Amino acid sequence: MSDAFTTRMLNVATGSRERVVDLTSECESFLREAAAGRDGLLNIFVPHATAGIAVIETGAGSDDDLLAALHTLLPADDRWQHRHGSQGHGRDHVLPAIVPPHATLPVIGGHLELGTWQSVCLVDTNRDNPDRKVRLSFLG
Repeated sequence: MSDAFTTRMLNVATGSRERVVDLTSECESFLREAAAGRDGLLNIFVPHATAGIAVIETGAGSDDDLLAALHTLLPADDRWQHRHGSQGHGRDHVLPAIVPPHATLPVIGGHLELGTWQSVCLVDTNRDNPDRKVRLSFLG
């Protein structure tokens, strides 16, 4: 495969609680190597049925606000048809319809072209799966 397309898999430990994990530094680190100063696109993909990728502000409470909003939209109770796992686990399978399992972002001069307060985040509400994989792919 040419250097026009490069991919890497990240292993992310999310633990046994709902989390928003900032992946921006991992994305930038990957791009330093893969993009080598070039323009292109970074695709971030989570190969899981119960996690998503969000581009949001972190550190000022927005990550907690996102989890609170997801609790309102997708309560962890027994209303869900999908019933294996912990109570309310069926909601985790609906999450990717709201927070998609992918994002494609512009890369300019080898760096993510994010807004001032934007971060690339893994959103994981599934307490039953503490280990996640995230695929980063650069297309130059």
